[in-house]
Amino acid sequence: MASPATPTPTPSTATGGRRQCRGRLALPLPLLVPSCLALLLAEAAGIPTTLDGPFPPVTRSFDRALRRGSDDVPLTDPRLAPRARPPAPEQIALAASADAGSLWVSWVTGRAQVGSDLTPLDPAAVRSEVWYGERSAAAAADSYPHVATGSAEVYSQLYPYPGLLNYTSGAIHHVRLRGLRPATRYYYRCGDSSLPVGLSDERSFTTLPAAGAGSYPRRVAVVGDLGLTGNSTATVDHLAQNDPSLVLLVGDMTYANQYRTTGGKGVPCFSCSFPNAPIRESYQPRWDGWGRFMEPITSKIPLMVIEGNHEIEPQGHGGEVKFASYFARFAVPSKESGSNTKFYYSFNAGGIHFIMLGAYVDYNGTGAQYLWLEKDLQRVDRRVTPWVVAAWHSPWYNSYSSHYQEFECMRQEMEDLLYQHRVDIVFSGHVHAYERMNRVFNYTLDPCGPVYITIGDGGNIEKIDIDHADDPGKCPSPGDNHPEFGGVCHLNFTSGPAKGKFCWDRQPEWSAYRESSFGHGILEVVNSTYALWTWHRNQDAYGENSLGDQIYIVRQPDKCLLQPTSASSLNW
Repeated sequence: MASPATPTPTPSTATGGRRQCRGRLALPLPLLVPSCLALLLAEAAGIPTTLDGPFPPVTRSFDRALRRGSDDVPLTDPRLAPRARPPAPEQIALAASADAGSLWVSWVTGRAQVGSDLTPLDPAAVRSEVWYGERSAAAAADSYPHVATGSAEVYSQLYPYPGLLNYTSGAIHHVRLRGLRPATRYYYRCGDSSLPVGLSDERSFTTLPAAGAGSYPRRVAVVGDLGLTGNSTATVDHLAQNDPSLVLLVGDMTYANQYRTTGGKGVPCFSCSFPNAPIRESYQPRWDGWGRFMEPITSKIPLMVIEGNHEIEPQGHGGEVKFASYFARFAVPSKESGSNTKFYYSFNAGGIHFIMLGAYVDYNGTGAQYLWLEKDLQRVDRRVTPWVVAAWHSPWYNSYSSHYQEFECMRQEMEDLLYQHRVDIVFSGHVHAYERMNRVFNYTLDPCGPVYITIGDGGNIEKIDIDHADDPGKCPSPGDNHPEFGGVCHLNFTSGPAKGKFCWDRQPEWSAYRESSFGHGILEVVNSTYALWTWHRNQDAYGENSLGDQIYIVRQPDKCLLQPTSASSLNW
């Protein structure tokens, strides 16, 4: 790993751009180059841009007046308890398809069961229908003009161990709507129209904009490691206030595996509380409660997910079956994007191409995921989708003690490919804190590297991470932080201030800002080169200033060329 001293920003990069833009101020506003307009607006608002970087590392210390965590919300809470009586749908959720012309609608009917000897529901007993149109049924003279049908499935979580209870789900329905108009409001009801009270109440959604360099989602919310604690509910409430048009959840949704199969109280550390458990258990009704809690958002805004380690949920003898709930509950555009597995997929949202990668499936350079990623990146037309944003659960760049260098093997396998194709932003979770990196490649400050952001501070029961690997006595041992999938590739740095060491003795130069607080982020793409990133702390939700971190991320396609290269030719 390389780790050179921090270079000084080259004046011609940021200052020169400002000088050129100021020279155009005499032009009428419509004639201003969009990138110039964004730059001048950023300057007027006092918001830094990545052109001003790399930035000196900053740490905002944990506020000891705040709790590090909170208990899970009980399933008896009205927000988590069943509200619809079968066969009426519940847990309604939307997901984007590969493009703006289609969209997935999912929901659950029937009651889940917990016990020893269970008979699963027949998923075909209730139809999978979505009735929809561009006018509300309340305002229209007739019913919805369109109906789409899909399929349903039931999954089970089975534990062949004495004293452990099994689970079988309600019927989980997935219907794909096609032929939609981009950026258009639709009204819909889902369920089975042949049954009394078989359809949901009317809901509505607005389709994403069509792919194109001039159209972008209004706001993209990003959150990770959410769970369902008091802190999680504050995160979701705060996120809803920011009115996103798309939500990315980068893994670890419910933390149902912090429970015994018999339910009871969830714990921050399963192995600590239950050292004699025969397998990592889970209490699947937490998934149902989470789906009900999220429904006010997910029934009107697409939620795009990717698996995390808490979705592994092993079952059967030796835990040979995994990810059953993740695979069954979520519709994602895997087939549409050519991956044919929910472990990884991609989709467009206006001028943004999103790539969702799997950290818990083979990422080897000769494996199926890597080959799919290579083809997917090659198909991207930056004239149509200038922005490429990637997301997966486990971060490659992380200066916290928790999960330090845990997925170094994945970084070594895949980082070159993302760098060569000039991926702009990478979101990850796993570490329960916030951290934004300077642009970096191979642990070297690089103006053409992606901006890596860790956003695993959604509020889950495992509590916030507060220790940094560079704090005295907090550097993990190379034998710590083994991933739950893949090998161990821990390395010492080979140059720079940390040469010969496993950890830095100060905040690494590639770590621009870090803070241990719960929250979420909002990405607002302005045009083909400027995007505003804002991280919101939960504790500031009701204050006048709820911005924990804010920066304009700026693309430089004329300098960071799409080419196979192992290092940038652009000096900062």
